[in-house]
Amino acid sequence: MKSLFVRSAVLLAASLLCVAARAGDAGSSATSPPAPAAQTRNPCAAAEYHQFDFWAGRWEVADGEGKPAGQSRVTLEERDCVLIERWTSVAGNTGTSMNFYDPLARTWTQQWVGLGLLLRMTGGLRDGSMVLEGPLQYMGTTRVTRLRGTWTALPDGRVRQHFQESADDGKTWQEWFDGYYRRVAQP
Repeated sequence: MKSLFVRSAVLLAASLLCVAARAGDAGSSATSPPAPAAQTRNPCAAAEYHQFDFWAGRWEVADGEGKPAGQSRVTLEERDCVLIERWTSVAGNTGTSMNFYDPLARTWTQQWVGLGLLLRMTGGLRDGSMVLEGPLQYMGTTRVTRLRGTWTALPDGRVRQHFQESADDGKTWQEWFDGYYRRVAQP
């Protein structure tokens, strides 16, 4: 499980680096031939790639009781093909997630590293909420559980991020985190 996650993360990172290198090479020479049409248009312009855009922004996060939990910055990057979350808890702990739509699998993927956790969830939009699920690995141990995350845009402009964990492969679920993201005004 661990090596599969690491291989997936390495392959994804290598792919993104290759795309970035090709984009840099395309504009580096005045004598370069014009880029083919497929390279000049946005490869992530279709609506499916933007189903999770409601989560983009700068956020203050509180738990279900209103107690501060941390701050999050979620940005659209790589020509709006990926959402990158940079999380900082109130204790100063950090984590990063990469969220992207896979057009061949027709699913959304989140890969998270931080807080002593590795996570790879997949899923998609269900009844207006983004619902992702997958293995949660507790680093430094052999413990692996299942995590389900649901992100819902609320009418007041907040986003609810609700996580549930299962230690019995989805038969039963326990509350793991219930967070409410409140948008921070841009400076």
